[in-house]
Amino acid sequence: MDRDNILLTPGPLTTTLRTKLSMLRDWGSWDSEFNAVTARLRQSLLAIVHGQDSHVVVPLQGSGTFSVEAAVATVVPRHGHVLVLDNGAYCKRAARLTQMMGRRCTVVAFADSEPVSASVLEQHLQSDPSVTHVVMIHCETGAGVLNPLHDVAQVCERHGKGLIVDAMSSFGALPIDARTVRFDALIAASGKCLEGVPGMGFVFLRKAIVDACAGNSQSLAMDLHDQYVYMEKTGQWRFTPPTHVVVALAEAVSQFEAEGGQSARLARYTDNYQTLTRGMAALGFKPFLDPSVQAPIIVTFHAPGDPRYDFRQFYAAAKARGFILYPGKLTELETFRVGCIGAIGRNEIEQAVHAVALALQDLGIASGRPREFA
Repeated sequence: MDRDNILLTPGPLTTTLRTKLSMLRDWGSWDSEFNAVTARLRQSLLAIVHGQDSHVVVPLQGSGTFSVEAAVATVVPRHGHVLVLDNGAYCKRAARLTQMMGRRCTVVAFADSEPVSASVLEQHLQSDPSVTHVVMIHCETGAGVLNPLHDVAQVCERHGKGLIVDAMSSFGALPIDARTVRFDALIAASGKCLEGVPGMGFVFLRKAIVDACAGNSQSLAMDLHDQYVYMEKTGQWRFTPPTHVVVALAEAVSQFEAEGGQSARLARYTDNYQTLTRGMAALGFKPFLDPSVQAPIIVTFHAPGDPRYDFRQFYAAAKARGFILYPGKLTELETFRVGCIGAIGRNEIEQAVHAVALALQDLGIASGRPREFA
């Protein structure tokens, strides 16, 4: 095969050749040229959420989860009480890391197939004034649900609670405007909808809370306040940065801007989603979610009901044709997931659907129709 596999996952993603080529140069981590790249990148990221006046952005080494953990530890005082709105696997991860850092944590559970509810949050905040912060996942890619960021933010602001948003799989594609949505922290990463490579997260912190974050974190490496203060003072990262990842993200953001920014990226991903669901429906597959709550980021499909179906064999057959699928995250139903994001378009999605059709043939399966709907 003369091309890389197409990654139909929620990250890492397929990247452009330009982004790959940007990593061929070595950079000194204290060099003025690299510091200038970091500074420009931070300004570009702020512009995506219109946060220049209200927020700062702090980059951090590591995967997106590193930055979620860093944000909770930095923003929430050690005596704080976090309420996590839970409708999927990544919400549960946020609750677990909150508890492991010694913060009091309350979990409000919802079904995997439905968005979290701002009205339910309102009831909890009214009944328990000890809650100081709310954590929500904007796009819960466990199933692919889009959660109501604007409505949740309004409830938090009305009650004077801090809001921490995991926007890992939405940032750059779904609209987020800091001028109309108040959040204390919003977290994203390089290897998602900006179509960079994995290895770097970044956290937007509301300027009004930055000073109060000093001393909250029990971690040296993941203290965002300390990272911010040092970076503002020196222009440098505190510890060795992922230089190639940073430069690749800067190149990817340049392409993002040239494409037309968030609205253009959302349009391409939406077309990918529509192309995917149409093609998979023709093969008999049924999405897990109702379209009204589905984000055009990643789609969970019910597994075929045919007893010959085996995900590992199905995965291997699709991979042999150049497409990497993703296993399901649900515990009660057998599913698999197909991403709509990355440096791909309609042609790649149509090819992916054809690869799925051939994979079914390899397994001797006539239809992707799930057992639950037979």
